Amino acid sequence: MPALSAKQRSDLRAQAHKLKPTVIIGDKGLTDPVVAEIDRALKAHELIKIRASTDDRDARDLWLESICRKLEAHPVQQIGKMFVIYRQKPQEEKAPPARPAPKSETVKQRRESKATTKQRERSKAYAPKEDSAGFTRSGRPRSRTPSPRPASESRRRRPRTSR
Repeated sequence: MPALSAKQRSDLRAQAHKLKPTVIIGDKGLTDPVVAEIDRALKAHELIKIRASTDDRDARDLWLESICRKLEAHPVQQIGKMFVIYRQKPQEEKAPPARPAPKSETVKQRRESKATTKQRERSKAYAPKEDSAGFTRSGRPRSRTPSPRPASESRRRRPRTSR
């Protein structure tokens, strides 16, 4: 497990700045369930923050060394009670997804067939229709906007208030 270079640590510190603590080590210290939780968090995120609740500096230093040794992770930063730890994900987990089996009809052909069926439906809906008086009328719905006022009517205005 090669150590991180200064540039890598600097980049990881910058990325970790916005993170919130993923795991909190409580009053009981570094127990096996806590280490298992840190392992799960590293598998999911690669870079995590851990908060230690103790005031003992020596215990915190030992915890950080122990975590990194057990989980084969790299310590990135330790500020007070906060640890930042990094472990790269294994390459086999990052395999590309399997390709679906080829279909007989392409996406473009399906889109074109859908478009033509929609056009046929519209043309049927808007075909000219005869009403009871014998006039042919388009099946297209009328506009919902009101017709303009006749020129003879004046517009009503609000009376001006005195200033």
